[in-house]
Amino acid sequence: MNEPSLTPAVVIGAGLVGASVGAALTRAGVEVHLIDSVSSHARVAASRGGGTTEPVDPAAVRLVVVAVPPAKLAAVIADALATYPKATVTDVGSVKGTVLADLRGRGVNLARYVGSHPMAGSQRVGPVTARADLFDDRTWVITPHDTSRAKAVLTVHALARSCGARIVSMGATHHDEAVAQVSHLPQLMSSLTAGRLNEVPDEHLNLAGQGLRDVTRIASSDPRLWTQIISANSEAVRAELEAVRDALDDLLAGWGDDESLRRFLAAGRQGAKAIPGKHGTGSAAYGQVVVTIPDAPGALARLFADIEAAGVNVEDVRIEHDPAREVGYLAVEVAKPVAKALEAAMTRAGWALRPAQPF
Repeated sequence: MNEPSLTPAVVIGAGLVGASVGAALTRAGVEVHLIDSVSSHARVAASRGGGTTEPVDPAAVRLVVVAVPPAKLAAVIADALATYPKATVTDVGSVKGTVLADLRGRGVNLARYVGSHPMAGSQRVGPVTARADLFDDRTWVITPHDTSRAKAVLTVHALARSCGARIVSMGATHHDEAVAQVSHLPQLMSSLTAGRLNEVPDEHLNLAGQGLRDVTRIASSDPRLWTQIISANSEAVRAELEAVRDALDDLLAGWGDDESLRRFLAAGRQGAKAIPGKHGTGSAAYGQVVVTIPDAPGALARLFADIEAAGVNVEDVRIEHDPAREVGYLAVEVAKPVAKALEAAMTRAGWALRPAQPF
């Protein structure tokens, strides 16, 4: 079957995700028209390669991507289905079940609607942060329903492929349960940890290392947006919170028992290892080399040039900053068989190493 045409496409909502969809489709050769309730957002997205703000004949549009806040999704999707009579309409919202139920409650013909959710984003917001490669090799969940036309489903598949994403298909309820576990609960746990820091004295915060920064990074996300997301997936998220509460009760019940604490920590370690790494490979498949780098222009470029000269492919990296010295620590993950060789090459090139730490 021939690839469905996506041209021209309309993206409604020019924030980080919407503008990035526009940029990715533009990169793929699709004609993209941007709409946002704040016109300056659409203009900024257009200036960054996300498409054009010029109007388009609604009857000519083949694809509409709705990228508005969760509370507005159903209304904007229903309006798009009415406005663009020949277009497949999808959305990029992070909750699918409540949106689908709302649309059905409105009595809308949903044959041309297929929900979707690219699992990519950032704690940053707005079109200035958008980029065409945001979805490259990232998961894009597609959630067809029982009245979705086959052509509409194929069109949304073509959208995800054009944006460079890997496609996973599942039902809306299944999707919402999954994101409650791997996205919404972690957001709340990060916010819970970060909220405790409001009670911590400054002299204690000065001891913070990379671990605390890792745990609290997503806590800086927009509270208004996340209130809408979690409220829309309230039932599934509540079930996860209750499971966490039970685990905390068990931890406190066994407090003072080292074996009970060991089991708790071991379960966490096992869960961390279960998270798929690059290409779905577990983290145990890689070795780690930690290099001390000065906080100076060109240091990173020189380090990566030396790694390239050693003939080693970098699988993943992470930078930790020293709180007292003007240096950083670049943890480089590489295939285990070449880790020792890379250590030797870095030493020969004059780089200081420090013992590897678990990511």
